[in-house]
Amino acid sequence: MRNTRSGALLLGAALVVGAATGCGGDAAPVLGPTASTRAMAAHLRALADSVDPRVVPYVNRRRIAGMRTTPVRTPGERITMRGMIAQEQLRAGLLAEADSSLAELRRMAGVYADLVGPEFDVTVRELEAIGAFRRGVVANCLPPGTSARCRVPTLPDDVPPPEADAFEEALSRYLELARLEPDNLNHRWLLNVTAMLLGRWPDAVPEALRLPAESPMFRSPTDVGVFVDVAHEAGVDVLGLAGGSVLDDLDGDGDLDLMASSRGLLDPLRLLLNRGDGTFEDATERAGLQGLVGGLNLVQADYDNDGDVDVLVLRGAWMPRGFPNSLLRNEGGGFFTDATRQAGIFSEHPTQTAVWADFDGDGWLDLVIGNESTPGAGRHPVEVYRNLGDGTFQDVAGAVGIAADGFVKAVVAGDYDGDGRPDLYVSRLREPNVLLRNVPGTEGAPWRFVDVTDEAGVAGPNDSFPAWFFDFDQDGREDLFVSGYFALPADLAAEALGRAHEAVVPALYRNRGDGTFEDVAARAGLDRVLYTMGSNFGDLDNDGWLDVYAGTGDPDPRTIMPSRMFRNVHGTFEEVTASGGFGFLHKGHGVSFGDVDDDGDQDLYVVLGGAYEGDVARNVLLVNPGHGGHWLRLHLEGRRANRAGVGARIRVDVEEGGRVRSIHRVLGSGGSFGASPLRVEVGLGRAERVVRVEVRWPGSGTLDVIEGVAVDAAYRIVEGSGRATPLPLHPVDLGRSVDPGER
Repeated sequence: MRNTRSGALLLGAALVVGAATGCGGDAAPVLGPTASTRAMAAHLRALADSVDPRVVPYVNRRRIAGMRTTPVRTPGERITMRGMIAQEQLRAGLLAEADSSLAELRRMAGVYADLVGPEFDVTVRELEAIGAFRRGVVANCLPPGTSARCRVPTLPDDVPPPEADAFEEALSRYLELARLEPDNLNHRWLLNVTAMLLGRWPDAVPEALRLPAESPMFRSPTDVGVFVDVAHEAGVDVLGLAGGSVLDDLDGDGDLDLMASSRGLLDPLRLLLNRGDGTFEDATERAGLQGLVGGLNLVQADYDNDGDVDVLVLRGAWMPRGFPNSLLRNEGGGFFTDATRQAGIFSEHPTQTAVWADFDGDGWLDLVIGNESTPGAGRHPVEVYRNLGDGTFQDVAGAVGIAADGFVKAVVAGDYDGDGRPDLYVSRLREPNVLLRNVPGTEGAPWRFVDVTDEAGVAGPNDSFPAWFFDFDQDGREDLFVSGYFALPADLAAEALGRAHEAVVPALYRNRGDGTFEDVAARAGLDRVLYTMGSNFGDLDNDGWLDVYAGTGDPDPRTIMPSRMFRNVHGTFEEVTASGGFGFLHKGHGVSFGDVDDDGDQDLYVVLGGAYEGDVARNVLLVNPGHGGHWLRLHLEGRRANRAGVGARIRVDVEEGGRVRSIHRVLGSGGSFGASPLRVEVGLGRAERVVRVEVRWPGSGTLDVIEGVAVDAAYRIVEGSGRATPLPLHPVDLGRSVDPGER
């Protein structure tokens, strides 16, 4: 028998008596991880130790050690091995050693000139150039508080890098490459970018090689104000590799906290608790998370309906073998225990995507995990788990008829047909994507998935990565964004020049309301070169229209691309990367929108860093400068629906200039790579008043209609109550100056 709501899980609570109950008062004692957490930590350590560097391309120092012991007999083999070691040293961040290896490679090629091909010189020049560029990044953009030095375009108030020698060398090398191969747009792009970082663009670039300053990438049509990075001052500038982010109230005190991961096999998971004064404290140990390492993505949910935010850590993506995920049950106050085995969802697959939704409408959030099937890793099917309401899950993948295996990079849920049942979209790399309609189950099946991809017209793009449902045109129907995942720096140069390119651009599927979609990416201005990984949507300027942030890149050190931001102007998008200062060149991963400083507009937290060991970066916290728009925040509490209200459909009717308009939202964490808070933050633009708020609760179908709600305020709405209870606000100055000892 399934438990009732009054039976919300308390298992493990006895283990954490005295754990943190918030940031106020005396610091809570450090109790250490629970037994299940220690067991998972030991397993993760053993898996990390057992990784074979011959088949895993991301353990670069181990690979170098193996290469040094590999027998080489002929001069040709020695040249090849030296080149491989040099490349691996670049990936590992051993930049001085890479320079020495490249110099030795040139010496060897001089002696055995007949053994090297015609492309040898250009290849070595490219490695020398990116090595110099990376040295410039390490010197100028990795010290605390310096991430903004590696963004393009630079802003008028930006100062030149204090350690410019390496960037100057890179500029010289890219200029040589561009002159050697004037038609190579990769060289041209990197030449222009390096000149920008030095503050010498466009003058340092010959006119024939310059990219046009009027490109929307470099000159925004609208000034949205600079979103200043205060991560260092706030204490959240975690240094790491690619990873995920959750921005939510993780200790139950009303403030937004952060959890951030880094994909390195032994990189720690971090919990950063909001002190409520504009700064954060690292509470990882106090939270019982020691030893929980790795994880490329995070996604949160209150899966046990106890009012605390739980977190799922996803591991193993891009790897030739599987790793276990971690279901972190929040015991209250931000203390977590690894409940993966107890919940019945332990498995070992390569993944970085999952979605929580109440697929059977019973008031408990179910779980779908998308795994990566590749020739190297073998078959890893999509997992579907039904929440049994007692802290455990049932594997129902076979029963619900899911047929979407492949190189899955995103699974996202949305009720595209408005029938009250969340449907599922699966984004896959190198094959068509899949839309699965959720229909009532037959005997033995809690629900069924029916493939409607062809009739809906949403199979593309064929190489895709992140995805999400959102109502970009505010017509009350959920549309679908799917970003492409194939591009080179040359494609960005081609876009800037107005030329054809070979990148896979996103699809923006507008919901027609009849079960079909229309790709309007070109008409809406989103048919851009977006080599997107981490990404999400939010409302930059509180106008009620949802904007898009795309973090970009791939593991290759030469893939130097800015993250890009697009402002939604009544259903079409204009690029505001330049005016907002969003063009970070570090690889972009987990993206979270949320009102961190409690002032009514959405800030951003972005996890930066790549896949290879040396491609580390510091995460950024970008403060919204404010745009004067009104706003409304709603915290939902389900009774028959799931406790957090995930999947609730909200309509806010406002009066603006004597006319009433409707603003539509669906409660969730946003896109597939980065998690925003499980609350509704709605920009109201210039509205004078809120006419009414309607909440359609998921699963139960309960409708709450509420009047008398003020603008610029926060409320709690309990399912079925028909009223909104005001919540206090505590605006803070994010990143106020603190004594280092206080942190």
